[in-house]
Amino acid sequence: MSILTVLDHPLLQHKLSILRDKRTGTREFRDIAREIGMLMTYEITRDFPLMPIEIETPIAKMTTNILAGKKVAIVPILRAGLGMVDGVLDVIPSAKVGHIGLYRNEETLEPVKYYFKMPKDIDKRTVIITEPMLATGGSLIAAVSMLKAEGVKDIKIMSLVVAEPGLKALEAVHPDIHVFCVGYDKELNENGYITPGLGDAGDRLFGTK
Repeated sequence: MSILTVLDHPLLQHKLSILRDKRTGTREFRDIAREIGMLMTYEITRDFPLMPIEIETPIAKMTTNILAGKKVAIVPILRAGLGMVDGVLDVIPSAKVGHIGLYRNEETLEPVKYYFKMPKDIDKRTVIITEPMLATGGSLIAAVSMLKAEGVKDIKIMSLVVAEPGLKALEAVHPDIHVFCVGYDKELNENGYITPGLGDAGDRLFGTK
């Protein structure tokens, strides 16, 4: 069974098309990345357990459902992953936020860690990693390995676009996690960027080159 779920909701597909367009400016790119993060959260949390409680409406008493104490942490991979965090927090405001700092060595394409800070109870939480682009898979493989070393057992990945080579690399090392995305592209170019992709998500989010 594939670890990938491609979310094909029309709103998500529409918004992704705007992000892919090179004419989309920084502010619009940032706003839409946040909106996509919010909309994706509904699907990523679909399997969260519920528990019944008794309440009283203005009309009558009733039994209804609430979340069964599920604790969540959002872990962006710096810096591009920050672009989706606020969207998740819009839906789950009680979530804690950890950070993983990785950059890609442009010669080897391997990830290099420069920052790692997590909530103290990270091992007791469902972790949603936000990483807009799953390209070679190196950064996400490293991030998942770091979280597993901290005792995290329930990990989900939220990406805008996933490339087939990166997905295969991730699945070979971590077949037990679940990846959610909006776009699925087949190829990487000679520089390890997703093709057609949407460019460098970090640069487009923050207006840098």
